[in-house]
Amino acid sequence: MLVLMRFLRREGVLCRTCALATFRDMQADTMVLGWWGPLSLLITPVTLLTNLGALSGIRRVPEPAAPGFRPPLNPGKPLFKRPAGILALIPLGLLGLALLAIPVLMVIGALTGGSDTDPHPTLTVGSCARNDTNWPAQSLQPEPCDSAAAELRVAEPAAGECPPGDYLAYPEYSENGSTSLCLRPLKG
Repeated sequence: MLVLMRFLRREGVLCRTCALATFRDMQADTMVLGWWGPLSLLITPVTLLTNLGALSGIRRVPEPAAPGFRPPLNPGKPLFKRPAGILALIPLGLLGLALLAIPVLMVIGALTGGSDTDPHPTLTVGSCARNDTNWPAQSLQPEPCDSAAAELRVAEPAAGECPPGDYLAYPEYSENGSTSLCLRPLKG
């Protein structure tokens, strides 16, 4: 059952009591044995729900008026009062938690607003910055110009180009997010 799936169906002329007993037995088997294949994890909940359509049909069948040539089957305990139904609560609960966890995590992410650090701080012309990584990669952080950590002064490109010896900042660091700025080394 780990590789293959099977779908069982019982047909016949049954009284309401016999049909209910058959439904409960098959639904209990599905609750215990239906989860073992990779695709079965997705198909078993759908199967359990579609089987409820058969249950509504069973409930429309009238009670037997007179006993037949043999006594009707014992419908047994309801599904969730059987060991199979109680065991099935484990995968059903895990599936419910998984389905509930996705929207809950999305709401938590939206409420917390993601990370507190801006991945690309804004640099302005005349300000200073430092690069927290090795060139040509850029992880620029604003820095006061009188700080010992300041490495670069931000300048506006003349005629769209930076002078020789200057670095070109990624556009994401500019105020509008699309203009490249020049980074002039402060030391040597």
